Amino acid sequence: MIGKRLKLAREAAGLSLRAMEDAIHGKVSAQAIGKYENDQMMPGSDVLLALAQALKVSPEYLLSDRDVALSGVDFRKEPAAGAREEKAVEAVIIDHLERYLEVEELLPDALLDWATPKAKEFAISSTEDAEAAADALRRLWKIGIDPIPAMVELLEDNGIKVIALDLPLTVSGSKAFARRDGQHPVAVIVVNKNHNGERQRFTLAHELAHLVLQLKGEWNEKDAEKAADRFAGAFLVTREMLFKRLGKVRTALSLGELLELKAFFRVSVSMLAMRCKQLGIIGQAAFNRLWGTMVRMKWVGKAAVEPHPFDAETPTRMERLCLRAVMEEAMSEAKAGELLQISVRELDARLSPAAT
Repeated sequence: MIGKRLKLAREAAGLSLRAMEDAIHGKVSAQAIGKYENDQMMPGSDVLLALAQALKVSPEYLLSDRDVALSGVDFRKEPAAGAREEKAVEAVIIDHLERYLEVEELLPDALLDWATPKAKEFAISSTEDAEAAADALRRLWKIGIDPIPAMVELLEDNGIKVIALDLPLTVSGSKAFARRDGQHPVAVIVVNKNHNGERQRFTLAHELAHLVLQLKGEWNEKDAEKAADRFAGAFLVTREMLFKRLGKVRTALSLGELLELKAFFRVSVSMLAMRCKQLGIIGQAAFNRLWGTMVRMKWVGKAAVEPHPFDAETPTRMERLCLRAVMEEAMSEAKAGELLQISVRELDARLSPAAT
């Protein structure tokens, strides 16, 4: 039966039942579509095709019996973002994740399970404890203290599925767990593909914090978010490396130094300024002066424009696995194109790029 998947796809498209009727040019009524979604009726082949085309999914997707459910979804968003946006995004996540998992199942040696770290450093009682947790994860993943060149690649290499979606600018991202009957939970982090690289990297590190931190004692939502922010800052900009670049105590910092650090760590100037204050490299007075200068430069604030922004990071693991599956004859080109949602011609171009 197609009910659950049809409803998910319709919500992902942001369509009401009446709008869905219009999108398929009145082939059936909104009432009939509602019955399909409640598994009280099944559409004929021509209606099924029309529904799939209108929703930009394949008929096979609507007919699939896979059952992936999300839990622990926690959107990081501005107050302007509403619940309807969240519901639509959840449907898109499930669609993307099901396609991702289908590729992995064809290549058993490519399966990467997520295991929540168990070291004592990840059980934190205060915001400041998140600093040690970030250091512990770097040690666990054997990445030292240097800047992380590609956050998406690092997370996917450690068993986290990263999905970049075309989200409203008010939504930064989310973490979630996908659960399948009888199988290991899948850790997922969603990031907004429309944000610059600096913001994406911070979102990825922030959502990673929500996957690894275990909050001991009483925490309110605001303090939990502060702990995740502290973890993100410490994970992206290690204390030791920042001390090496700036020294341990400074009376002032120049904008030129901030821009040099930005290029080195691949993070925003505002995050660097906050990190210097957190670590006591500059005091409150020096921070206020620096922040005021950045406000005048329009680097922070409501109309802020990040200086020299980095390109967005793009998850590539699912595509790499699809191309591998095609070359190993574990999947047809048509199937790979369906899973990647591209044409066979585009797939051929990626398999055999023209020489330049």
